[in-house]
Amino acid sequence: MRSDLVVIGLGYVGLPLAVEAGRSGLSVVGLDRDAATVARLNDGVSHVDDIDDATVADLRAQGFTATTDESVIAETDTVVICVPTPLAEHGGPDLVMVESACAMISRHLTRGTLVVLESTTYPGTTEEIVLPILERSGLSAGTDFHLAFSPERVDPGNKIYGIRNTPKVVGGYTQDCTTTAAAFYGKLVDQVVQASGTREAEMAKLIENTYRHVNIALVNEMAIFSHELGIDLWDAISCAATKPFGYQAFRPGPGVGGHCIPIDPNYLAHKVRTLGYPFRMVELAQEINARMPRYVVERAQQLLDHSGTTLSGAQVLLLGVTYKADIADQRETSARDVVRRLRTLGAEVVYHDPHVPSWEVEGTPVHAVTDLDGALGDADISVLLQRHSAYDLAAIESRARLLLDTRGSARPQSHVVRL
Repeated sequence: MRSDLVVIGLGYVGLPLAVEAGRSGLSVVGLDRDAATVARLNDGVSHVDDIDDATVADLRAQGFTATTDESVIAETDTVVICVPTPLAEHGGPDLVMVESACAMISRHLTRGTLVVLESTTYPGTTEEIVLPILERSGLSAGTDFHLAFSPERVDPGNKIYGIRNTPKVVGGYTQDCTTTAAAFYGKLVDQVVQASGTREAEMAKLIENTYRHVNIALVNEMAIFSHELGIDLWDAISCAATKPFGYQAFRPGPGVGGHCIPIDPNYLAHKVRTLGYPFRMVELAQEINARMPRYVVERAQQLLDHSGTTLSGAQVLLLGVTYKADIADQRETSARDVVRRLRTLGAEVVYHDPHVPSWEVEGTPVHAVTDLDGALGDADISVLLQRHSAYDLAAIESRARLLLDTRGSARPQSHVVRL
């Protein structure tokens, strides 16, 4: 049977897209190279934080099927590519999975099909990489098939904004491609924003995350010198946030994580370097944010020293090891760097996270504690890395022997210190 949509890549971007398309009445097929993921989805089991099993079951009831068979591309009107684009060794995006997806499409591409890339990458990728591979089919972009880029804006754990009510930016290879892609997404989302072209749409995504990356680096650096100056930076930020115009609050933390902030700005820096000069703002932000896990360990070491205990041999309890609150996703989490540094300095590291039952760093398991109250009393110092809503902060404050709060949530006390 012919489908309205084939989604390639059924991860944290592709699966929510498939769900919203199904809810909108479209017939959807999911294509993924991981046979285990395909089998779970066909059994009604989700592997994505924001989508529960009941939602997958509903999607299946609407006719959705997952497959590893690329031939489904030949029997669809629209193909959307949602595969990962991690960093390569040279610092730019690793486009192997994008190229593989495009090669699959080229083998089965038919006239009139709309192909959209949603995977985050550097400006120029759609026309310089995707287009030539697709045209191996013998068909021409903009004439025989439509080609566009539309940056994903999935925010894991966000209870307010999802696929439908988040504006969708679309930029096509030609104006007709843009119009066709906008018409497709108009079936799924409340607002479609048409960009001038693919490069502008690609750049929009990088602007969004570079803006966050740079501003987080700013307050992270401020956190370091504010401590030296005896300033409660969180209080200062709260005061600044009362200004109703010209300011947006960003807050410090133990580093940055997830796929977007630590990764995406490097795509832009990589593209800029091809012009013969560095993107100094991004490179400096990367340096500052990458320093924060080490700074967390330095602060923990100082607090232990002042209490008469050394970090070497001390038991350190980490609270929350995901990159973001209230999700299980650990991609690029700064908690890994904290563990590496603590282990190097001889600390015994344990952790508690209601979303992560087991965890390892560099192949070595980190012991998970289940009795949080007991673990707080046993640990020489507890470090709040992620402020999950499941945590009773008052209880943590009262039971911890020594608490370093990297999120500015706890009340400063003799034994409770903010980063």
